[in-house]
Amino acid sequence: MSGPPLRTPFRAAGLVGLALLAFALAIPSAAAQDAPLRLRVVGGLAGVSQFLRHEEPFWRDRLPALTEGRLTAEIVPSDRSGFPAAEMLGLLQRGTVPFGTMMLAQAAAEEPEFQALDLPLQNPDIATLRRTVGAYRPHLQSLLAERYGIELLAVYTYPAQVAWCRTPFQGLAGLAGRRIRISSLGQGEVFEALGAIPVAVPFAGIVPAMREGRVECAVTGAVSGGALGLPAVATHIQDMALSWGVSVFAANRQAWNALPEADRVAIRRGLAELEAAIWTEAEAETVEGLRCATAGTDPGARPCPGPRGGLARVPMSEADAALRRGLLVWTVLPRWIDRCGPDCAAVWDRSLGASSGIRLGAPAGGPADAR
Repeated sequence: MSGPPLRTPFRAAGLVGLALLAFALAIPSAAAQDAPLRLRVVGGLAGVSQFLRHEEPFWRDRLPALTEGRLTAEIVPSDRSGFPAAEMLGLLQRGTVPFGTMMLAQAAAEEPEFQALDLPLQNPDIATLRRTVGAYRPHLQSLLAERYGIELLAVYTYPAQVAWCRTPFQGLAGLAGRRIRISSLGQGEVFEALGAIPVAVPFAGIVPAMREGRVECAVTGAVSGGALGLPAVATHIQDMALSWGVSVFAANRQAWNALPEADRVAIRRGLAELEAAIWTEAEAETVEGLRCATAGTDPGARPCPGPRGGLARVPMSEADAALRRGLLVWTVLPRWIDRCGPDCAAVWDRSLGASSGIRLGAPAGGPADAR
């Protein structure tokens, strides 16, 4: 983060109406009514493809074209905005950030229902993740609007997070007993259930921790791990996604409704295209990360983001699929319900029960249908 959290008058005074509109839009003076309105946008993480190849060009170049010059935007990545990422939900709700990207896992401490579409082991591949997001999206849209006054405009995902290890292993069961770097509380619960030891290590410290043997494995992105240098210290990489990193692009509803209807329609159309492009990129980068880590070949592929590795690829086996399902049903989902509350079981059953084949409406609170 480039500076301390910004403290604005919106938090202290709860100003709305004209003050919110003035913050959300750089409004032309009466003498310059033909000048474009300028939106203020907080994007995703700096330095990654979602921001560099998609979000930034969209708001800088595509938005003026979509609105025939009526709107422009200035966008700053979330980790350089000065706003705490963990507080993005409240910042959007109050209008301090009128248009912003929010990582759902970071907002889940305040609203556990956000976790329902990207729980650890829930989506082992991107096809499953697409189905999960599609099934949960209507509820997510209603939840944001009715509970927080936030307009859902797009759903993005980062590439898959996978397990990298410095010694051979055979699937999920082979991780038992190992010290494993985790990137979330939920991942820690999974590895504890497996008999492994979760360890918190900052992203920048993963390679030294692996090299020095302080951890034997690390969970991080298939692409970001390669760029960080993990191929130099790891020997094996699993191709099953442990989690993804789903985020949403949303707007404070007052700021959103302050825009002319024609511009709202144009933005939605453009964001639908942006969302599709980001998902395509996330899928391609997951494949690319595994290819680069394992010295795979693809004549038409982009250059690897870091040094190419010669790691052994550990494919998801039938045993892995069964163990993943069991851990999801008997560890991940019950722990989520404990944090989220009994009403979340009903939310799951209505939105995700059919697509997952798992029902949580058992009288004892456990899964009623784990087929």
